[in-house]
Amino acid sequence: MTRKTLFLSFAAIALAGAALVVRAADTPGTEAPKTPWKIVGQLEEACSCNAACPCWFGSKPTRMTCGGGEFVFIEKGTYGSVPLDGLAIGSMVESPEGKAMMESFGTWKFSNIYIDEKANPQQREALLAIAAKVLPVEGSPKKEIRYVAINRTVSGKEHAISLGQYGKFSGHLIEGGLGGSAKIVNPPGADPLHKEYEQGTTTQIAFNDAGRNWNFENSNYMFGTFQLDSDMYETYSAGLAQKMAAQKKN
Repeated sequence: MTRKTLFLSFAAIALAGAALVVRAADTPGTEAPKTPWKIVGQLEEACSCNAACPCWFGSKPTRMTCGGGEFVFIEKGTYGSVPLDGLAIGSMVESPEGKAMMESFGTWKFSNIYIDEKANPQQREALLAIAAKVLPVEGSPKKEIRYVAINRTVSGKEHAISLGQYGKFSGHLIEGGLGGSAKIVNPPGADPLHKEYEQGTTTQIAFNDAGRNWNFENSNYMFGTFQLDSDMYETYSAGLAQKMAAQKKN
């Protein structure tokens, strides 16, 4: 895949997410009101590829497909006046055979969204709206929304995440050559959620949903911290739209 095609693929992903939430109102020439939101917390992510996940660099997956998920654990957060403290959202996805996530966005085998079952009806709506911005909701026409118990435990260096009856994964960070954890900063596929993350390996990924029965180990694991808000994603999406238009002209 060329550098230009890679960039356009990344841009399409971000703009597809933005389009889910920012829609035209019934009256021509107007837009639906935008609800401000902000969340602070941690990202837990794992997939079937070898570390570091090649999809973030536009490369082919290690196996025939890349399958895995990312989960956002919110320490503090609001969507308008709706509090989101202590809640979580996540997604599990799989690419087609022989294709990276970015180049095949929109044609993935599935893209399921998991919403913390502790959330009340207002919070569930809020989490879905934020998921449309920060998670690859439109990666596949085949998708399901699940309301499940999303839990995380940290025991020493091991982080373990479970999503109800549908699966679990655990992982630990790897040490960098000069000490401390290995970090990846601003990879080609970076969005505000993935502008910097620490690199690790999984102990296990087990998943039973969407007709899958995964059981991987020693694969890609990522951990990050974030401070995100609606203004940040509006700016990010607008900047990508401009760059995308310029790239298409060249």
